[in-house]
Amino acid sequence: MATILVIDDDASIRRSLRRILELEGHEVLEAAEGSAGLRAVQLDPPDLVITDIYMPEMDGIEFLIRLRDAHPELPIVAISGGGFASKEFVLKDAEMIGATRTLSKPLLVGDVLGAVSAALSGDPNP
Repeated sequence: MATILVIDDDASIRRSLRRILELEGHEVLEAAEGSAGLRAVQLDPPDLVITDIYMPEMDGIEFLIRLRDAHPELPIVAISGGGFASKEFVLKDAEMIGATRTLSKPLLVGDVLGAVSAALSGDPNP
């Protein structure tokens, strides 16, 4: 299966995604914010990245911009529960920057697995 990097400042979200993805046979790496995620990608690029948008230090939008510059083909699933702007707004921005798929929190297992499968397969339809 795939190696997936999960970036979220909420440890419970990272744990939940790890359980979901590992049950499907994926290897899961974790980072608590964008700059740690970039370092992890530079050391050993994963097959897929799942990143939150609202995080301290480096948020998901800056992370997406930097990751797209360095790894334009790497599939990315952006997730958000909203913040100072609506989650629909920031997820639309994430798509425009290059997220392969987007998901709104709270996350549903089927939605996560569907987005991961589509992103890994290169399926162009959301």
